[in-house]
Amino acid sequence: MLITCSHCLSKNRVYEAGARYNPACDHCTRPLLDGGSVELGETNFDAVVSGTELPIVLELTAAWCVPSRMMAPQLALAARQMKGQVVFARLDTDKNPRLAQRLGLRGLPALVLLRDGQERQRINGALQAPQIIEWLERDWVV
Repeated sequence: MLITCSHCLSKNRVYEAGARYNPACDHCTRPLLDGGSVELGETNFDAVVSGTELPIVLELTAAWCVPSRMMAPQLALAARQMKGQVVFARLDTDKNPRLAQRLGLRGLPALVLLRDGQERQRINGALQAPQIIEWLERDWVV
């Protein structure tokens, strides 16, 4: 499968069997799937979303949003558990207002499931890790 590095924007071929074992970018050697979230913004959003074959769970967040801050550890836990199956990403809506507008932001926090470069589903509100995983397993990923 192809995964676009969020740092250098190079495309990397990763075998599904090796996706859980911290594959690194062939170009810049940074981790591609380390069980954490990647930061997306104006400079890398389109390249990463359109060039990654794994589903992407995009967290729309802002520093001032208390529910987003409360959900952060739950997202980190879900990201570790879904490592190699899903790319977790964050978009700071205050720093990227055009992207937030393009994505039709209505409230925070929000999780947007992107697959094949397109939004497939969205869920609003703070969730616990088991709820996030259940949403992904039930609707799109596994």
